[in-house]
Amino acid sequence: MEEQLPMTPSFTTSLRRLALAGLTLLLAACATPQTDLTPSVRNELPKPWAASPATAAEAPAAPLAATPTLQASDLLEDALQPGQKVDLAAPDAQADLWSRVRGGFAMPDLDDAWVQKAEGWYGARPDYVERMMSRGQRYLFHIVEEVQRRGLPTELALLPFIESAFVTTAQSRVKATGMWQFMPATGRDFALKQNIFRDDRRDVLESTRAALDYLERLYKQFGDWHLALAAYNWGQGNVAKAVARNEKLKRPTDYASLKLPDETRYYVPKLQAIKNIVLDAGRLGLALPSVANHPYFLSVKLERDIDVELAAQFAGLSVEEFSLFNPQSNKPVILAAASPRVLLPYDQAGIFARNLAEHQGPLASWTAWVVPKTMSTADAAKRFGLAEARLRELNQIPPKMLVRAGSTLLVPRDAKDADDVAEAIAESARLNLTPDQPPLRKLALKAGKADTVASVAARYKASPQQVASWNKVGVNARFKPGQTVVVYTAPPAKASKPVQLAVANKPARGR
Repeated sequence: MEEQLPMTPSFTTSLRRLALAGLTLLLAACATPQTDLTPSVRNELPKPWAASPATAAEAPAAPLAATPTLQASDLLEDALQPGQKVDLAAPDAQADLWSRVRGGFAMPDLDDAWVQKAEGWYGARPDYVERMMSRGQRYLFHIVEEVQRRGLPTELALLPFIESAFVTTAQSRVKATGMWQFMPATGRDFALKQNIFRDDRRDVLESTRAALDYLERLYKQFGDWHLALAAYNWGQGNVAKAVARNEKLKRPTDYASLKLPDETRYYVPKLQAIKNIVLDAGRLGLALPSVANHPYFLSVKLERDIDVELAAQFAGLSVEEFSLFNPQSNKPVILAAASPRVLLPYDQAGIFARNLAEHQGPLASWTAWVVPKTMSTADAAKRFGLAEARLRELNQIPPKMLVRAGSTLLVPRDAKDADDVAEAIAESARLNLTPDQPPLRKLALKAGKADTVASVAARYKASPQQVASWNKVGVNARFKPGQTVVVYTAPPAKASKPVQLAVANKPARGR
């Protein structure tokens, strides 16, 4: 599905031109002619948000406050250390990044049947490996930099290959998300913000920072990288229990000696197989793409909210390409208060900064609205002249649901909304829903001689599963005569008299 992203001639030519001119990368990028900044590739990865950007009909007609005059050079940052100069003519920058990765390997090697199985799997899928490696080259320099800055073994830089194949929008069946596959709770533990506007588990820089923080913590706990990796996959509590179990039985506590689920048993061998590919890809009939030892992307500061579609247009990229570097957005707008920068390939960073600095019109056609009271989606849509179906699509609201007071909705921005979304909303926006139906009425009944879950369910037009859940019994349960049975029903349209409790299966007279 995903296409390979090669290093294009325009990319290499631009870098050489900057180096020969003797200018710093950050300033020279701003002067690069747009004719040299063709997009590198079209990629078929899906958009990370559910709804499409605003259509022309939905965009506000009235202009918003003009963007303050900026210098493009003021917006460019290095993705690692803002303002740092990069000498692309230096020998180190022209070196092969894979050699640097190999030189940092420090974990003990594994060589067992599990490793051979993993090698065989990758060796039989050269096209998959090529796509995976090509995706990885966009992000690998940054990860290697961070790993080595912390003094960690460079095997850790290969971990996204087995976690997500470097698909930044990947989501597992248990809702682990992003390149490093963080679960929601673990992501929050490591300061990865998750709200209706963004999910930092997909953010390239933030998720890498959090993953390495987590791995450092696990290594500190277990004192062994193989155990730390097992804990990253299975959970530190589970690995700690497995170690304690072996200690109690006076058995070795190394990775190979622990009782682990098959997925975790296979986890470190898969990383070893990737390591072996980096060491000698030809042995498995595979090839590594060439990856230069310098950053692939820059970060560009954002000081105003901006539509994703417009940001991509400023950079000369498709929305899909833009999202490869900024996959954290959940909506078709980026809020500057929560996401103060975007990542872009070097060629595109300069033109983006220049277009952003020169732009005098509105940047965002969407804004955040805090719902003042619980209301239907039809009422909310009417306030903004938006079709109800479109409002539900943009905010991922299922049918027949009410939006509770205090929720935040994405709505069209008009001339009255010139101010950008406040930090408090951008950082903590939530959407809380409730069923669009009247509250159910609780009835307490006395069971008759032959009452079962099924008979009560049929009498009160409920499912057996509901009746069983209400009474904490099994679906096939039989009630004792006189036992209190709870059911929930919709209230009557009009009640002129107090509702009397029904008596189930009351015996007929004369019996």
